[in-house]
Amino acid sequence: MKTVCVILANGCEEVEAITPIDYLRRAGTKVLVAGLGSREIVGGHGIAIAADEVLDDIDNEDFDCIVVPGGGEGSKAIAADPVAVAMIKRHASKGRLISAICAAPAVVLGQACGLLAGRRFTCYPGMEKLVHGARFEDTRVVVDGDLITARAAGCAGEFSAAIVQALLGGIKADELRSSVLL
Repeated sequence: MKTVCVILANGCEEVEAITPIDYLRRAGTKVLVAGLGSREIVGGHGIAIAADEVLDDIDNEDFDCIVVPGGGEGSKAIAADPVAVAMIKRHASKGRLISAICAAPAVVLGQACGLLAGRRFTCYPGMEKLVHGARFEDTRVVVDGDLITARAAGCAGEFSAAIVQALLGGIKADELRSSVLL
């Protein structure tokens, strides 16, 4: 069974967090929701989300994919956390799938982790100005090998389906899209 870690921080964009958790579980992956500093996370719109574990307690585990939701404050918190940054870099160095949406591609993957150099990506409009040495694409979802990025909350379904496709293949992704009318 494929394993996925979704890293959440206070101020995250709730739709960008919950949609991948839900869709990946529907598709049959084992999803661990890791909270930054706490199991109780409050998103940018005041919605409380219960994480399965605190990130510090699982930072040495290996996953097939790490998902980083956006939200300005959530992305900044993850980018400033040395455990989160080290974990993302370690997984990237092993060629594992890394997925980020909204502000997270620019703030976390680009600025904090240095993973976008020479890569294609997308992010929330205007945030691409924070990234140098990468090729921004003005499209909803970009898949560049072991890197999946997306624009914003309105792209969360497509983003999640792209992750399912990368992990489990096109048939499973099509089944997911059909079941949720995506």
